[in-house]
Amino acid sequence: MDEYKEITETTIKNLIYVIRGQQVMLDSDLAMLYQVETRIINQAVKRNIARFPEKFCFQLSGDEYQNLKSQFVISSSADEKS
Repeated sequence: MDEYKEITETTIKNLIYVIRGQQVMLDSDLAMLYQVETRIINQAVKRNIARFPEKFCFQLSGDEYQNLKSQFVISSSADEKS
């Protein structure tokens, strides 16, 4: 992956989303923070599923994914205007 980049508190806060009324981080964002591929994060969860209660680890529905994706577009557009 990319060279080491300093991870700030703001960076982490910007990677936290509210889904189903819970604060969550996406597997792809965790992978970026740990500098591994997303599949590595998902494999680790599957191998250690007892450590990840359902309320802390769930898969998005298609509608939730589309909604989140649209938030990214809105967020990116707002950032470009700033």
